[in-house]
Amino acid sequence: MSSTDYNSDTITDMTPEPTAPPRVVVLISGSGSNLQALIDAQSHDRLGGEIVAVIANEPDAYGLKRARDAGIDAVALPHREYESREAYDGALIKVIERHEPDVIVLAGFMRILTPRFVQRFLGRMLNIHPSLLPAYQGLNTHARALADQATRHGCSVHFVTEELDGGPVVLQAELKVSADDSVETLKQKVQDREHLIFPIAVQWFLQGRLQYTGEGATMDGHRLPPHGMRLSHDDAAEELDESAN
Repeated sequence: MSSTDYNSDTITDMTPEPTAPPRVVVLISGSGSNLQALIDAQSHDRLGGEIVAVIANEPDAYGLKRARDAGIDAVALPHREYESREAYDGALIKVIERHEPDVIVLAGFMRILTPRFVQRFLGRMLNIHPSLLPAYQGLNTHARALADQATRHGCSVHFVTEELDGGPVVLQAELKVSADDSVETLKQKVQDREHLIFPIAVQWFLQGRLQYTGEGATMDGHRLPPHGMRLSHDDAAEELDESAN
């Protein structure tokens, strides 16, 4: 075969198949406001992937309706139908793996995960938490911040590990706590910031910029500090069209 024959081969004229977008599975328990932020980002090509399934442990979770309205596979997997946490997580693993996700996003998923589950998906799970971790791990973060007379509060996106709310922090958004703030006002301000930063962190992960290592999280190959990257109160307020004061 001459070089001329080889160069004219139709293989060189083939059009590459379009690459399928990265796949996202979202776990929820309730209303799904962070899920909606992810859906909105996807609709504006700012997520970097496709949400292929939403799974809820509560069958009446409103987030399932949000998923169906967006044409996303909505799966109710009630945890009360399983005899143990281990049995439930085993079933959840099977449902998730059927969708072949590149990342699993915990958007208000109110379950403590078993070590088996965490190890199966380690490095591919992101969670949003309503505090500036490591402060206020667990529940009732807003009330605890107010009780401590904290002057700063906010939210954090972090990788999920076996330590509850203890995985490497990726991105935080800060707010100043005012004298007249209540649990409800803090909840709303923090949620606004969650909706701002969660899609950004998911997009970074799907772009390959954000990665998990055994020693922490890296961004563009650089090790992140313990608090990850942090959006200041003023910068977050500007993005959200809030008053910076």
